[in-house]
Amino acid sequence: MESLNRMSIELVDEALDFAEELDIGAYELDNGATVLDFGVDFDGGIEAGLLLTEIQTAGLATVQSRIDSVAGVTLPHIELSTDHPALALLCSQKAGWEISVDGYEALGSGPARALVAQETEFQELDYVDIFDLTVLALESDTLPSDSVAEHVANLADVDTSGVFLPTFPTASVAGGVSLAARAPELALFRLFELGYDPSDVITASGTAPLPPIPADEDIAIARANDALAYGGKAHLVVREDFDQFSEVPSSATNEYGRPFEQILEEADWDFYAIDDDVFAPADITIDVVGGPTYSFGEPNESILQESFEL
Repeated sequence: MESLNRMSIELVDEALDFAEELDIGAYELDNGATVLDFGVDFDGGIEAGLLLTEIQTAGLATVQSRIDSVAGVTLPHIELSTDHPALALLCSQKAGWEISVDGYEALGSGPARALVAQETEFQELDYVDIFDLTVLALESDTLPSDSVAEHVANLADVDTSGVFLPTFPTASVAGGVSLAARAPELALFRLFELGYDPSDVITASGTAPLPPIPADEDIAIARANDALAYGGKAHLVVREDFDQFSEVPSSATNEYGRPFEQILEEADWDFYAIDDDVFAPADITIDVVGGPTYSFGEPNESILQESFEL
């Protein structure tokens, strides 16, 4: 497999070339790093969000939108599929890098994580990327500074001029799209946490609704997680059977049935104070090649209706 960062950089170049058409911004910091604004000072849109998601998955996933309904209300839904789930989802798309630099806070996703490769999934998959340019997508309603780019450059061992930082608020169309595309990633990460070998997952697909975009970032974060936990659907094709597939969907967690606004308020909006198993899709189908097909969980439209204020 080629470098995840190299493949992602090609998509960053596309974003830079079509920034005006996508209604996103781009500028260079004093230290040479490049910031791409996917919703802080620019509107962006669904197409911007789809490209942002492709950047986060290093071009190893197909991402598209469709129209469906939640509680009888028409809403966009975001679909993602990949034939390289371990690399695209765990080693790239996962928001596994917590940024806290000079008062700037963000969750980082994208292939820069594979240059650092300190998270347990990289050891399990024996994957470390090597490249002189890198991409880290930042979930934040504030654009990053030079010190943030320097922090990323130092950990990823690249020059600051080789750092690209797509940045998006959750309360934006592009940000909402990129988060709604995480149903397969949550399913795969949940399996990994249960002890399943992610390299035995052949394909991963999924969908979730794009929630209405509120003005408040905290409400947007809660809605995005509700969209996945109560409206997200995932389908996996795997090589090996497993006796804990039933523990993958959100209905198997202790917090099931509670809107995320309640869960996050009790944790003072600290994601790392919440058990990982709460982040799971509502519905999961797992097709074992040459074996059985399992289906667990189901969407909960009443919670989505309350969360989305439909």
